[in-house]
Amino acid sequence: MTRNEFDLLYAVKKHGMKSHRKLKELAGVSTGYISQTLRAFTEKRWVDGEGITEKGLEALLPYKVDNAVIMAAGMSSRFVPLSLEKPKGLLTVKNEVLIERQIKQLREAGIKEIVLVLGYKKESFFYLESMYDGLKIVINPEYNTKNNTHTLYLAQKFIGNTYICSSDDYFEKNPFEEYVFQSYYAAVHVNEKTNEWYMYPDAKGNIARVEKSGSEGDIMLGHVYWDRKFSAVILKIINDDHKIGNYDTALWEQVLLENVKSLPPMEIKVYPDGMIFEFDSLDELRAFDDKYANDTHSKIMKNIAGVLPCREGDICGFKPIKEGITNTSFVFEVKGTRYVYRHPGEGTEAIISRSHEKKALELAKSIGVDPTFIYMDEKEGWKISYYVDGIRIPSYESIEDSKRVISVLKDMHDRKLNVDWHFLPWEDADRIEKILREEKGGIADQEFYQIKENVRKCYSRCSDDGVEERFCHCDTYAQNWMLTDDGRTILIDWEYAGNADPGCDLGGYIMDSMWDIPQAEKFIKEYCDDGYSDILRFHYLAYTAIVSYYWYVWALYREACGAVMGESLYNWRVMAKRYSGYLVKEFAL
Repeated sequence: MTRNEFDLLYAVKKHGMKSHRKLKELAGVSTGYISQTLRAFTEKRWVDGEGITEKGLEALLPYKVDNAVIMAAGMSSRFVPLSLEKPKGLLTVKNEVLIERQIKQLREAGIKEIVLVLGYKKESFFYLESMYDGLKIVINPEYNTKNNTHTLYLAQKFIGNTYICSSDDYFEKNPFEEYVFQSYYAAVHVNEKTNEWYMYPDAKGNIARVEKSGSEGDIMLGHVYWDRKFSAVILKIINDDHKIGNYDTALWEQVLLENVKSLPPMEIKVYPDGMIFEFDSLDELRAFDDKYANDTHSKIMKNIAGVLPCREGDICGFKPIKEGITNTSFVFEVKGTRYVYRHPGEGTEAIISRSHEKKALELAKSIGVDPTFIYMDEKEGWKISYYVDGIRIPSYESIEDSKRVISVLKDMHDRKLNVDWHFLPWEDADRIEKILREEKGGIADQEFYQIKENVRKCYSRCSDDGVEERFCHCDTYAQNWMLTDDGRTILIDWEYAGNADPGCDLGGYIMDSMWDIPQAEKFIKEYCDDGYSDILRFHYLAYTAIVSYYWYVWALYREACGAVMGESLYNWRVMAKRYSGYLVKEFAL
């Protein structure tokens, strides 16, 4: 069947037999073509005087949409702060929940089977099963480490003639049809440079090439339709790659971009302006739905407005900061001043005392080590700080940067400050290990207890060597330092601070640097200055092993809670094993 034949037959199916003038309007073909083609349809018994026949429906059957897959697994980190509290697809826009509106539009178009692929806060979507009969749910447990190519890999058994949708799209008018002629990607035309995906057509209006960012052209926006031919080919590419995983962290559009010439044709279907909306930020949503201007129904926004103080409408310019290993943070602006909001990570309440952290922050601010601190809620763990422009983190290759770090640590330790709690890496690691064994399924590392025993020997050797506790930061890796061009050296994030062995601060920096023993010794000598001794050399090398072991156990716990620690977990294990093994051998412990 040709495109024009499909358009005419489908118009008859949807609207019945109308006048040639009306069918011309509905199908977009000439009246001469309609006269000729309707005669052919009648001869084939596809239509009669009333409309489409059973044989006509059979002819359309290859073009019938099977279902829709709605991708709702990701966190939408660009949509902070709202996405920290609920998935973006569950936002209410113009009095309708985004995903509910989309499901209704699909059902209105005759698409009965709808598959949701869920990940982030998946349980918040489960109520939809009770609202819509036949709704199917697929879980993507790796939503936070893989992208939507993996989402489609998991849903592939449902994909044939299928709409591929995002849970957070808003369609002013229903764009879905019960029958579709061929694969297409929804688009809008823009006349300005953007960072979106641009599709460039061939002579038939199908995608010839795709480029990320561009100037004037048709950008990807909204839903996609895969017909069976397209689905079969692209799913084969995705499956063949799955063993290697090149596309695991990629958007499926990357697969399209790299394979467009070998894929079946996909039309660029351009919609008029004002038809399809995607909201990449709260500021964009506010422009679309003014109900969000001064009340976002967000606890985070109310927290900010209560502290600064300001109206919710004054809070803007949201930008996520790359997720830290413990928490998630974002930058925002109020009346020309930029701030940072820290959102506590899942499961951290079991290993961090927020009341202690707050006291540590107040103390650090009072001595000028962390002037960024504004407010922290010690019950819930959220924090607001000033944003500092023009900063960089120290380089582990730079001697000058190391000296700046050491200067701050020496000054803080020499003040002999005291608080009424302690950071005890060996004892705390033992407590976390117990949680792992009793509540999280144990520890799979076959060398774990050998590493632990070597660390214990190091700890025993230096536990009574005369090094006194000091108020310490205890999490001194490079990402927690901010070096400014005007010479300031700021140390942030005091979650683990407390009275501790100074080796916790030196060892934490050495641990993250991945330095070998001779490089670490240079750092230790610079810190000790004239007081350097064999005792202190052993002590601070031992504490590098001890804190590395602590952070390794901590990382095992965080991953058991669902966080992704990546290579940090491995690196900390390497340093615990390297330094404890060296000292046990060197000193015959």
